[in-house]
Amino acid sequence: MQPQLQIVYAMAQKRKYTLDNTDKETLKKWYQLMTLGRQLDEKAPNYLKQALGWSYHAPYAGHDGIQLAIGQVFDRETDFLFPYYRDMLTAISAGMTAEEIILNGISKAADPSSGGRHMSNHFAKPEWNIQNVSSATGNHTLHAAGVARSIKIYKGKGVAISSQGESSTSEGYVFEAINGASKEKLPVVFVFQDNQYGISVPQKDQTANRRAAENYRGIANLRIMYCDGKNVFDSMNTMDEAKRHAAEHAEPVIVHANCVRIHSHSNSDKHELYRDDNERHCVKMSDPLTRFRIQLLHSGKFTEEELDGIDKETKKAISAAHKVALAAADPDPKSIFDFVSPEPYVSEKYPEGLHDGSVGEKLKLIQALNQTLKAEFRHNPDTYIFGQDMANKDKGGIFNVSKGMQQEFGEGRVFNAPIAEDFILGTANGMTRYNDKIRVVVEGAEFADYFWPAMEQLVDSSHDYWRSNGKFAPNVTIRLASGGYIGGGLYHSQTIEGTLTTFPGLRVVYPSFADDAAGLLRTAMRSRGLTLFLEPKAMYNDPVSEAVVPDDFEVPFGKARVRREGKDMSVFTYGNTLPMCLKAADNIEKETGKSIEVVDLRSLLPLDEEAIINSVAKTSRALVVHEDKVFAGFGGEVAALITEKAFKSLDAPVRRVGATFTPVGFNRILEKAILPDAVKIETAMKELLDF
Repeated sequence: MQPQLQIVYAMAQKRKYTLDNTDKETLKKWYQLMTLGRQLDEKAPNYLKQALGWSYHAPYAGHDGIQLAIGQVFDRETDFLFPYYRDMLTAISAGMTAEEIILNGISKAADPSSGGRHMSNHFAKPEWNIQNVSSATGNHTLHAAGVARSIKIYKGKGVAISSQGESSTSEGYVFEAINGASKEKLPVVFVFQDNQYGISVPQKDQTANRRAAENYRGIANLRIMYCDGKNVFDSMNTMDEAKRHAAEHAEPVIVHANCVRIHSHSNSDKHELYRDDNERHCVKMSDPLTRFRIQLLHSGKFTEEELDGIDKETKKAISAAHKVALAAADPDPKSIFDFVSPEPYVSEKYPEGLHDGSVGEKLKLIQALNQTLKAEFRHNPDTYIFGQDMANKDKGGIFNVSKGMQQEFGEGRVFNAPIAEDFILGTANGMTRYNDKIRVVVEGAEFADYFWPAMEQLVDSSHDYWRSNGKFAPNVTIRLASGGYIGGGLYHSQTIEGTLTTFPGLRVVYPSFADDAAGLLRTAMRSRGLTLFLEPKAMYNDPVSEAVVPDDFEVPFGKARVRREGKDMSVFTYGNTLPMCLKAADNIEKETGKSIEVVDLRSLLPLDEEAIINSVAKTSRALVVHEDKVFAGFGGEVAALITEKAFKSLDAPVRRVGATFTPVGFNRILEKAILPDAVKIETAMKELLDF
C-alpha cells in the first residue's frame, strides 16, 4: 500500500499556486475572504449572548485553508456544493455575502438557506447550487453521489463537492456513498476536514487508522489526496487537482485535509473539559490566518498598512451587514404550512380517480404496475428506476414488477443498486437536484420490512422541501412490496404505514386494485415531491385485485373511493384487507339484509377526511380495518378523526380490526392467528351492528 500512497503525494505536488507565482490581486481577494470569514466567525457567539440568535455556531477557525480552496474551485454554474455546518468560510469563498451569513445565523425570513427554518450555521443558496443539507452529519455524501450520477448521465461539465468532518466518515452511509460512487465512477470530490475531534471524541476513538481516508484505501476507481488544510497554497493546489481529476476521469476523489480546531466544537461545548492548556495553546499557534498574513508580509507584496486597511474595511462591511440583517423581517408564524409538500400533479381527465370499469380487459395488479411504469418512461425520458434485483437479464425486481424495462429503456435508465437501502434513496434524492424534470422511481427495499436502513434518508428527504423554504423537493417515488398473507414471516410480512405516515412532507398511498395501482403510480411519477407507494404483494397476481385500467388513468392523492355503497355501517380500509371487507359485507347482507359501506382509503397521506366524515354521517357506525397492528396502527388516526369530527353522527363506538401486537410468524398457522381475515372482520361487523 505504501508505494501507492507515495504516488498520490507526488502527484499532489504539482504546484499551480505558490506565494511567488500568484498575483497580488488574487492574494488580496483570498485575504479579504479569510478576514471576512474570521471576523464573522468570532462575532457569531455575540449574537447569542445578546439574545439575538445564532444559538448554534460551530467555529471554523483552523480550517481556513481548505475552506477557502473549496469555495474558490466551486463553479456555481456547473458544480454542486454540499457544505457542512462548519463551512462558513467555504460558503463565503463560494460567494455568499456577510449579510447572507448573518441572516442565516439569526434566522431571518430573508435567510437564503432556509428562511429561518433550518438550524443556524447551515449555509446554503440552492439557486447557486450551494445545497441545503441536514444536521445528520455526513448524510449529504449520498446526495452528492446522486447528483454526480446525473452530471455523468447528462454529460455535465461540473462535479459534486461534499464537505464534512473526519468523524462523520464513521457513519455507514458515508461508506455507501463512496463505495457506490467508485462503482459507478462518478465525478464527486469528498472533502474530509480533519481536526482530530468529533465534538469531544478524539480521533483515536473513531478509527484504528490515524487518518480517516485510509479507511477507504483499496477501493477501486478512487483517488485519495492529502493536504495541509491550514495552508492556503497546499489546499488550493490539492482541491484544484482533485476537481480536475474527478471531472476528467469521471471518478471520485477523497481530499483529506489536516486541520486544527482552535475553539470548542460549538457554542454549547466547552473544550476546556477535554483539552489541556498546552493543546489549546498549540492549536492557536497553528492559526492559518495568522500564518497567511505573515507569508504575505514576508513576500514583500503587502505592507502592514495594506493588510490593516483590509481588516478595517471588512469590519465596516460586517457592521453594515449587521444593521441590515437586524432590521430584516422575522419569519411569519403563518408560513409554517408553506412548502410542507409540493402541489401534486392534477388530473383533468379523472379528477375523482373514478371510471365505470365496464369496457376493456381486466389486468392483474402486477400487470397494471408494469404497464404504467413503461408508459410513464415513454412519457418522460427523464425518468429512471433502480434498486435491488432490478435488472439482471430477464429479472425485474424481486417480484418482476419491472420486468422488461431494461430491455426497452436501456441500462442508463433501469439499473441495479448495491444492497444498501440508504444509498438507494439518498442517491435518488441527489439525482433529482440536477434537473427538476428528473423523476426517479426506486424499489426502496426488496420487501418493505427491509426499508428500515433507509429511514435516515427518508426522514431527511421528507423535510427537504420545507427546510429549503420551497427551493428543492426530491422528485422520488419509493415503491415497497408490503404486507403479509404469503407465509413470509419476519422481514417479509410486515406492513409499515403506521410509522411512515408520521412524517410531514411525505405522501403515502396503498392501493388494492389494479386500476388504483396504475392511477396512483402515474400521479406519483408525474408529481413533484416524495411519495411512498405501498404495494400489497400478496395481491400482485390475485384475481381478486383485477380491474379494467383505462389508458392514462390517474388517481389524485387524498381521494378515497367508495367500493361498496351501504347505509348501516361504514368500513374504512385499504391494502390487503379491502377484498376481505367486501367479502364480509356481502356475507352479512345475505344473512341479515344489512348494507355495509366499504370505503377504500387508498391515499393515507393526504387523507380524505371529508369522505370519512360523510360516510359516518350516512351510516352512524364506523369500523376501521387494516392489516397492521391495532395498537399504534394507522387506524387509530382514522378512529380519532371520526371521534373528533363526526361524534354526533355515531350510534356506537368506533371499532378497529387489525393484527395482534406481535411480529408476524412464519408458520401459516401463526400467521393466520396474527393477521386479520374475512372471518374476523365479519365477526366485528356483526358485533358493531348489534351494539
